[in-house]
Amino acid sequence: MTEQIKQIAERIKEIREISGISAETLAGKLGISTDLYLNFESGNTDIPVGIIFKISELFNIELSVMLGGDNPKLRIYGVVRKGKGLKLERRKQYKYESLAYNFIHKDAEPFMVTVEPGSGNTLLEFNSHPGQEFNFVIKGTMMTIIDGHEIILNEGDSIYFDSGYKHAMRALNNEPVRFLAIVL
Repeated sequence: MTEQIKQIAERIKEIREISGISAETLAGKLGISTDLYLNFESGNTDIPVGIIFKISELFNIELSVMLGGDNPKLRIYGVVRKGKGLKLERRKQYKYESLAYNFIHKDAEPFMVTVEPGSGNTLLEFNSHPGQEFNFVIKGTMMTIIDGHEIILNEGDSIYFDSGYKHAMRALNNEPVRFLAIVL
């Protein structure tokens, strides 16, 4: 696993231990098995953003702290210049860039997401997390699958959905797709 995943896992373990919560209890609150949780916490298994999001909510900690380790400080406004967001390259096909990592007490988490094309046999990595999500396609074409429903989105198209349902995105036409994702 990447160094970034290991650092996120270390932060999660430290927060859990400081809070005096057992791995079994936290796994139960997350709705996953203790074994899977311990794999995440070990840093040997990629942790879905939805799980990190849920943990940040449970401990009332900014998602950007969980992801990058730094406390956001901006309260009135935050500017993130092109290509300067907090980069999260956790999976082979998905690249995330947090666009408000420096703003404290956010009501939403905006990300620029790039999905690289995969082979036709590539398994989709499904995710789910509390809340809702808005995606706006900036470049390319993607298939979004939500609770088994397949939706094709082209440049300029958007979708708003209940992110508690299993969902995944796939780049189509053998080209990367870039979209703005806002997690609410």
